Amino acid sequence: MYKKILVPMALDHGISPQTLEIARALGGGSAEIVALHVYEMPQGSVSVYLDKDAVAEGFARAREVLMEKLKGLPDVKPELVKGHTARTIIDYANDHGFDCVVIGSHRPGLTDYFLGSTASRVVRHAKCAVHVHRRA
Repeated sequence: MYKKILVPMALDHGISPQTLEIARALGGGSAEIVALHVYEMPQGSVSVYLDKDAVAEGFARAREVLMEKLKGLPDVKPELVKGHTARTIIDYANDHGFDCVVIGSHRPGLTDYFLGSTASRVVRHAKCAVHVHRRA
């Protein structure tokens, strides 16, 4: 069983209940489980049109949604960080000594072969085991 499991959560995909359940099973009831949401800051020219209050409001809303998703799960620690999704998940897992990442994924399409999905990047670059859950 794993001792420290990271569960990256996209707050709008609806797959987090399954990935959290998988993490609990892989942890055997004794693992430290961290639910991580990466808040992507507005990029490029979009950031010019947003004031700091709008960005802060978006970050606060992401925190609210994360906490709502984890309501009733006292054994799961919430973490909210800013950054590029795939790179931040990989760095967070590597820097904090996780021995497993449980991540949800969609079925890959043609664009995934050229750009790479978040899950595939995590699989390629994380220094720990990665369990990918695909929605049926």
